[in-house]
Amino acid sequence: MVKSLKTIKSPIEGELKRFESHFRASMSTSVPLLDKITYYIVRSKGKQVRPMFVFLAAKLCGKVRESTFIAASLVELLHTATLVHDDVVDDSNTRRGFFSINALWKNKIAVLVGDFLFSKGMLLALQNKEYRLLEIVSDATQAMAEGELLQIEKARRLDIEESVYYEIIRQKTASLIASACQAGASTTSESEENVEKMRLFGEKIGLAFQIRDDLFDYGTEDVGKPLGIDIKEKKMTLPLIYALEKSSRPQKRKIINIIKRHSDKPEKVREVIEFVRQSGGLNYAEQAMYQLRQEAFEILHSFPLSDSRQSMEDLVIFVTDRKK
Repeated sequence: MVKSLKTIKSPIEGELKRFESHFRASMSTSVPLLDKITYYIVRSKGKQVRPMFVFLAAKLCGKVRESTFIAASLVELLHTATLVHDDVVDDSNTRRGFFSINALWKNKIAVLVGDFLFSKGMLLALQNKEYRLLEIVSDATQAMAEGELLQIEKARRLDIEESVYYEIIRQKTASLIASACQAGASTTSESEENVEKMRLFGEKIGLAFQIRDDLFDYGTEDVGKPLGIDIKEKKMTLPLIYALEKSSRPQKRKIINIIKRHSDKPEKVREVIEFVRQSGGLNYAEQAMYQLRQEAFEILHSFPLSDSRQSMEDLVIFVTDRKK
């Protein structure tokens, strides 16, 4: 059963309330336009899943400290910066039901806002001498950029194998969730073993999270993401990779030709979606997602039972069984 976010947040409710003011303060600026935009960002914030991972990982390993709030703000600044930049790259006009920054203030300002948020995060760590946190988040930033560029490269050739797909999503999605869990744990534990376990736990959840997102491309539910958008963008996701691997050579050639040359035609995109559905690609990807989740639970259950561990487990179920 998927529990509500309110229930999941209960062991860290006080920390999350304090985090909100910490996060707002981390974006402080004397430039009126920037101040207006950062106020809009705070107003249109999402579910705060990544700060939740930071605080729950921290509580699993010890007692929350001031460093934990810096870690949560650092992760959220990085995440917000990447979202602002992604909307420019994808030419997207909406984000979480709100207008995107680029839709309201145009691309040039949006790129500069993203840069500002990145630099604020780096300065936050440096000014507080949190060099370990800076290293963790910088590693994630590098991985995210490399993952996006690897995906773009492979989209041009459509020669992606399952192992390459996992490497792409490990870098572009899982690295940030892994860094959130690793950063949280590093602020409350001296045990490198526990910090590494939390990193690996977050990586597995990040992989599962992205597979769930990829499955939405072939679903029927209204998830705020247009059906077939990954196909239109020539992204090779796990359901499609499996379907092509199991198809005959003529069928594979036909589907790849549609993706290469006709992905702008809705009826052709629907044909690819139906091909993937009929091939068992959705079931295969879903099973892979649940296997990763189970592996993450095995790591999680090596920690003592507590309210924080239960909430972490519930949060994992929330992000992998989500409908949008």
